[in-house]
Amino acid sequence: MPDSLASWLDYIEQIHPKTIEMGLDRLEPVRRRMDLYPGFPIVTVAGTNGKGSTCAMLEAILRQSGYRVGCYTSPHLMRFNERIRIAGVEAEDEAIAMAFSKVEQAREDASLTYFEFSTLAAVRLFADEKVDVAILEAGLGGRLDAVNLFDADCAVITGIDFDHMDYLGNTRDEIGFEKAGIFREGKPAVCADFDAPHSILNHAQGVGAKLLRIGADFGFSRNEDSWDYRGPGISRRHLPVPALRGAFQLSNASAALAALDALNLDVEENAIAEGLSNLKLPGRFQILTGKPMAVLDVAHNPQAAGTLAANLRDMPCNGKTIAIFGMLADKDIEGVVSAMQAGIDEWLIAGLNAPRGAEIERLRRAFPAGCVVRAFASVGEARDHACATAAENDRIVVFGSFYTVADFMRSNTPGQRS
Repeated sequence: MPDSLASWLDYIEQIHPKTIEMGLDRLEPVRRRMDLYPGFPIVTVAGTNGKGSTCAMLEAILRQSGYRVGCYTSPHLMRFNERIRIAGVEAEDEAIAMAFSKVEQAREDASLTYFEFSTLAAVRLFADEKVDVAILEAGLGGRLDAVNLFDADCAVITGIDFDHMDYLGNTRDEIGFEKAGIFREGKPAVCADFDAPHSILNHAQGVGAKLLRIGADFGFSRNEDSWDYRGPGISRRHLPVPALRGAFQLSNASAALAALDALNLDVEENAIAEGLSNLKLPGRFQILTGKPMAVLDVAHNPQAAGTLAANLRDMPCNGKTIAIFGMLADKDIEGVVSAMQAGIDEWLIAGLNAPRGAEIERLRRAFPAGCVVRAFASVGEARDHACATAAENDRIVVFGSFYTVADFMRSNTPGQRS
């Protein structure tokens, strides 16, 4: 077997011919041989945007309440270990490698993708470490996603938009149906999309899930410097605004509170306040201090790009806004450019260190006439140019993909502090 985490990651990347293959049939026999039937409560989070933020809020509040929490998210920015956290700490290389070895011993002739292998290893670790509760973020969709191998005691769906259409469908109803596949009979299902597709409502009714809808069964109202939450039979007033930026984060925070209430977990008001006030999530409207200032955001679809554009409008800049932009080729590049175009003065487009990274000419075609566009072979080169030419009052906005943000963070150019 591989003798280090790095060699394990190389191995699991090579044992399946496809990066993505939907379906649970290949995983169930492996799970059975691993005897992997967790006894702790599981919160499964699916959606197009807001999954990572919602998972971070759930984790932070539960930890402040004294729970030993396992949290599994994807993708990572800098290190694979970011995907698996136990009690707020990234799992060690040795622990992950040991969990991988247990999956491999039970795999036999089953063909598992990188994500599927990782999911089984993460839940194995949570069971071995005896967590009190686990939070699992769906990687793609929900119904056929590897995390759906494990029954959710509470399912959460964040915003629904167009992404991964090759796998999930071309309408919001089709996409919503795939996300709603994480619902379970008799269990709470929280939906934080104000315009939830009918497929979500119909599927909840069809499987007998206890659906809670934002705007109907729970919700929030904004105050000048705080917010109020209301849920079934409960209200909380004057809560601190989440440390993660953006007005939409109140929807995510409301969904997190609705999920915790539905699970009847013992959570105190001060734990909610501390959790929301102190949480951090790299790459989600993350501001790097320095001159010029830099804003990092993993926005990679039109809905997320629209939210990023709104956040930038709420934070006026006295100089130019310079974008460092790279995307994967199978994403809606034109839609993202359109959502951001009005707020960007200069575009620095770059190739990505990723198998599906869009080539420079593919990126160029997404821009209408009149946009100032400069091309670079890598995000690092684009960063060097931006840091050398930007004035102190300018700002640099890095977005388009997790890979774009990660490549920027790895390019340790003097003049920017992360």
